Amino acid sequence: MAFLKITRGTRSAMSSPRKLTRGYAHLVEVAVPVARLWRALTDPALVRIWSGQEAEIDPREGGLYRIGKPGAGGREAHIDVFEVNRRLRLIYLSGPDTPASDSAVVDDFLLDVRKSEGMTSLRLLGSGIPESPTWDASYVKMRLGWERFMARIKVTLESPPKPKPVKKPEPPKDRGLPGLDY
Repeated sequence: MAFLKITRGTRSAMSSPRKLTRGYAHLVEVAVPVARLWRALTDPALVRIWSGQEAEIDPREGGLYRIGKPGAGGREAHIDVFEVNRRLRLIYLSGPDTPASDSAVVDDFLLDVRKSEGMTSLRLLGSGIPESPTWDASYVKMRLGWERFMARIKVTLESPPKPKPVKKPEPPKDRGLPGLDY
């Protein structure tokens, strides 16, 4: 009896192990209009508020997105997709704080207006993180970091700081003149 062996792909593709990647997904519902949430993601001054870190953003397709200081735990990305009020996709550049990889690490932010005007869903899909022990700490830092950041975005936008009331200066008290108290 003869057996027929069918293989697909080239020999080199069949013999090399497939490199596995992992990702994460976060969802937060924010009670603000979509334009306000978009601005919170793309305006460096607002990113500084919810991230508590330096931010440099060139808000356009092909632009730069950086949170934190380079070489001190900061992350720098290329803006791959920039669809105003809809989608922001970042492709992270390798840096001194990340292990080497053949994979592109990506964060894809998707904004969606919910049934009622003024309610916006923010989804984050992170992908391309290598499934290897050298990436475990970076993976946890990215996944948990974005989870915290998204919660802070929600709180910042739904409960913005209120300006302190301006106190009116009190009129000067009449202290009298020494020697003239009669």
